[in-house]
Amino acid sequence: MFLFSFNPALRTAVATVAVFAISSNALAQKKYDPGASDTEIKIGNFVPYSGPVSAYGTIGKAAGAYFDKINDEGGVSGRKIKYISVDDEYNPAKSVEQARKLVERDQVLLLFLPLGTAHNIAIQKYMNSKKVPQLFVGSGATRWGDPKAFPWTMGWQPTYQAEGLAYAKHILATKPDAKIAILNQNDDFGRDFLKGVMDGLGDKAKTMIVSQATYETSDPTIDSQIVSLKESGADVLINLSTPKFAAQAIKKVAQIDWKPTHYIASVSFSVSSVFQPAGPENAVGIISSTYMRDPSEPRWQSTPEYADYQAVMKKYYAAGNVNDSLNVIGYSSAQTLVQVLKQCGDNLTRENVMKEAANLSMTLPMLYPGIEVKTSPDDFYPIEKLQLMRFNGKNFDPL
Repeated sequence: MFLFSFNPALRTAVATVAVFAISSNALAQKKYDPGASDTEIKIGNFVPYSGPVSAYGTIGKAAGAYFDKINDEGGVSGRKIKYISVDDEYNPAKSVEQARKLVERDQVLLLFLPLGTAHNIAIQKYMNSKKVPQLFVGSGATRWGDPKAFPWTMGWQPTYQAEGLAYAKHILATKPDAKIAILNQNDDFGRDFLKGVMDGLGDKAKTMIVSQATYETSDPTIDSQIVSLKESGADVLINLSTPKFAAQAIKKVAQIDWKPTHYIASVSFSVSSVFQPAGPENAVGIISSTYMRDPSEPRWQSTPEYADYQAVMKKYYAAGNVNDSLNVIGYSSAQTLVQVLKQCGDNLTRENVMKEAANLSMTLPMLYPGIEVKTSPDDFYPIEKLQLMRFNGKNFDPL
């Protein structure tokens, strides 16, 4: 038997309780920290738009282009991304200043793709003490994957140590009697790379490395270092430098008629920003590694993944060079962040952002085939695979 009550007072009370319950549930489902609301998600970023490595500034602009696309499509779960990208001039002191402004003045939900090794080291303790995500750091230092010591910091790209180790292993396999010269930037970026090379060579490092040289980012040129490295009799050059200095090194190596087997850091493995200024003919045979599809390669330009990337660049960052691989970094990093925000749903707390960032299993359109993004609560290294490549004068051949 079913009993119904038509008491108006009781019916009103029941309706009121039901509405309250629905409203309470709706409110309970939405959780916000500073930087998030029903309509907006504030994202902070710093990159060097000026200074010695201003070529990296295009990464920040390409990321912004993808966010603009997402906003035009309605945002993430109905929320528009407010992307605040500022210039730190590639100066760690300026990085600290900008990070504090973004967190304390602009009240961003998180810091996304802050670029530079020394620059992120300078803010890492601050970000973790504030419990603000320092997410998808624009650096391959190994320290961005230490969730126990720094639970609010996560990298994105493969580590410099892994890359340096890969070059060392390749040299041991293909030229075991090599005489190696090493050029590296005199900072944490260069030293992290160097450690990977040393680990890869192991005991043979003492006999195989015949010369080492460093440079400062404030140096006007590295010509003297290249001349000195050649004079050591080395027949292999491991060039662990950023784009401006990598281009200088390639050009100088050609000018002094030195013909070593030449390895360069993947951050400088770019036709448009490095090989073109140096002269593509001077870069033939250079070996590096990649985890992305190079947008200047014809084999990728006929794919739908490239077409989508090109369309975003054309519409939202027309001044950017679509063939610059640095733009693929910004574009792909932004795609990763959007996925994290989608997984967060209506729980846009900083804690949940890190929880979802540590729960990724995805592919990205412009990553090299077979390379994926995977994280877990004890694995803060999203991309861990590399493909060794050799430049043939026009594009890259996989090794």
